[in-house]
Amino acid sequence: VLLEPYTYITANTGKKTTEKIVQAFNLWLNVPKDKLAVIIRVVGLFHNAGLLVDDIEDGSQLRRGITGMSAIGDILAHKVYGIPRTINAANYVYFLAYQELSSLRPKVQRRACNSSAGPDSGLWDDSSAAEKPERLISDRDLDLVVNAELISSHRGQGLDILWRDTLRCPTEDEYVQMVKDKTGSHLRATAKLMMACATTNTNVDYVPLSNLIGIYYQIRDDYMNLQSDEYTGTKGFAEDFSEGKFSFPVVHGILEQPEDQLIMGECPTKRPETPTLKHRAIEYLRNTTKSFDYTLAVLHKLEQQARGEVERLGGNPILSALLDKLHVDA
Repeated sequence: VLLEPYTYITANTGKKTTEKIVQAFNLWLNVPKDKLAVIIRVVGLFHNAGLLVDDIEDGSQLRRGITGMSAIGDILAHKVYGIPRTINAANYVYFLAYQELSSLRPKVQRRACNSSAGPDSGLWDDSSAAEKPERLISDRDLDLVVNAELISSHRGQGLDILWRDTLRCPTEDEYVQMVKDKTGSHLRATAKLMMACATTNTNVDYVPLSNLIGIYYQIRDDYMNLQSDEYTGTKGFAEDFSEGKFSFPVVHGILEQPEDQLIMGECPTKRPETPTLKHRAIEYLRNTTKSFDYTLAVLHKLEQQARGEVERLGGNPILSALLDKLHVDA
């Protein structure tokens, strides 16, 4: 019962992008099946718990559309169960994830010790029985790995909220760093946990690729929110405007014409709900500041960088197919 807000949000399978990335990275890393299952559960727990809180903090009206469910399917968890229960469930799930994480730590077993041995010589790490591969990320530091990425996630979300509530438009570099912290933390945690448990390519760094994919994914999401009919059906028409977000096209539009207050005055300030104001802002970003053209150019550059990194790492058909699917045509 306490976890109902969590089970409610996980009833929607979503875009499954993270699972595809896990499958892709595992072509390189070959994480044992039992450990991989734990990593998928842990990352899913952290991710969905974060979504519960983010929807409250963002003032979102819709979560991803839930096919085949009743009309209540699109309603957010905190609208169904209330804010107190939803926050408590999210916090509860964070600790459940840490509990799951403990099963990935190297097991310590006790062996017989002789009278001349020291007090700690009866304990031994069973992973030392065979020579362990050299790793960039130790499997002894999993708590620190996850904690660092949770800090990054909350720092990014905090900046996003701060800019929205104080009406301060970030620079493009500030925005990209925020996305790297907020969206990228989920992918980095996944990659790092897999690197810590890998059986092959244990000294290869997959974090830069995770960062690229995270930035690309969020800027693409910003673009699609204002340009895609599919997003209108699942998240509402130009919902980022209603939430007052400084999304990537909005940031470019404001910085491109700082003397013109149309975007700043009508989007982050008024948070319009009606289609009329939203259409006006979209036309301004499309025709006056050319912000959608600029965003597309940035997306294509990021996509090329990601594909280049995939090839540098030895190629990966699953990631290549995912990038093909995420590609946005002009």
